Amino acid sequence: MDLSNLKPAKGSTKSDKRIGRGQGTGRGGTSTRGHKGAKSRSGYSRKFGFEGGQMPLQRRVPKFGFKNINRVEYKAINIEVLQALAEKNGVTVIDPELLRSAGMVRKNDKVKILGKGTLTSKLEVKAHAFSKSAAEAIEAAQGTVVKL
Repeated sequence: MDLSNLKPAKGSTKSDKRIGRGQGTGRGGTSTRGHKGAKSRSGYSRKFGFEGGQMPLQRRVPKFGFKNINRVEYKAINIEVLQALAEKNGVTVIDPELLRSAGMVRKNDKVKILGKGTLTSKLEVKAHAFSKSAAEAIEAAQGTVVKL
């Protein structure tokens, strides 16, 4: 035995269907494609979402509203959270870096400070936006508001 006379075991392989090779083969004529219609033609490829001419689902479902491409998303942080953070870490300056290290915001998040809760510590708060009530509460506690 050598490489020149190796062959697969008997019955382990099948020969390919030879389609479209005349009537004598039993697979001539329509070549197993049935009769007429788009699927019997060469080069047929169905468009994604095509439902045979019926109005497709993505066109039947109504659409409404719009997405404003200029919308700015802020991560909201309340002043009660700032108070807890100041007490826990013993800091007087709170900025997005500190919030990031505390796991409250992600790297590219913009931060907005909201006015829920009470603030007793004198803090310098740096953020991208402040609600009116939050800014008043921070300044009432002799703190400073710095917009980034």
